[in-house]
Amino acid sequence: MIAIDLGSNTLRVLEYDCATKKELFSYEKVVKTADDLASSGQINDDAVLRIVSAINEVKELLDFSSKQIKAVTTEALRRASNANEVLAKIKKETAICFDVISGDEEAELTLLAVKNRLKKLHYYSDSFALIDIGGGSTEIIFHFKGKVVSRSFPIGIVTFAQSYDSLEYIKEVLPSKMLDMQMFCAQIYATMQKPDSFVATAGTPTTVAAMKLGFNYETYDAKKINGTILQKNELDFYLKKLLSMPFEEREIAVGTGRSDLIAAGILIYKQLYTILEFENCVVIDDGLREGVALNYCEQ
Repeated sequence: MIAIDLGSNTLRVLEYDCATKKELFSYEKVVKTADDLASSGQINDDAVLRIVSAINEVKELLDFSSKQIKAVTTEALRRASNANEVLAKIKKETAICFDVISGDEEAELTLLAVKNRLKKLHYYSDSFALIDIGGGSTEIIFHFKGKVVSRSFPIGIVTFAQSYDSLEYIKEVLPSKMLDMQMFCAQIYATMQKPDSFVATAGTPTTVAAMKLGFNYETYDAKKINGTILQKNELDFYLKKLLSMPFEEREIAVGTGRSDLIAAGILIYKQLYTILEFENCVVIDDGLREGVALNYCEQ
């Protein structure tokens, strides 16, 4: 089967064999779905063209004709006033029909993928906090033995980077903008307990982990990223390193057009360490795309 995740920043595609439980092919491309969404409230025409182009590009690499396809999309299309029009145009141009899933569904599927990867890494725990920092939203998921509590918040690296003029301003407003997250986490800690560990997925944590391991955007290796430990104090180091690079070098390091987004994402990521009261975090590459595939195969 083929699982497709159209995020607020990235299109991710996975061919997965349900019988052997193996990943056969993967594809990822920055399409900036949420570009200008914060100011206009809509998905713009250029973003639609990038999405259509990326889907048609992957269809040249992978035979879609004989496969079952499950395609989902998230916060950008949840928020956009022209979502129906955009999805209709994408379907017309690519024959792919996307389901707009809720924040709760997104969290559930992402958790499924992360639990599966943690188990394979023999790093499985019944008690952990999982964050998924996306382009348009961030999900916080608390997993305890027999109980899961999650919430989606409309804070993402694309919408944040495009809403404020500078990183200094983002840093200044983050505590107030993330107050709802802080209150949610405080309530969980007060009524349940602090989890044993902290886990993160999505582009910002995996990009910082890649920098730590010496990879750039082209040489990125998900298998080696999975299980990487990032310390809170390392984030300042890698943000400073990223910002000190010449523009062309930054593009090579983190991908074309991603450096401003990753910089904003690092600030959000660091604030989550503070909110969750952890100094170390386990980074996992698997996310919604993998969760969609696993859920399809289970059903």
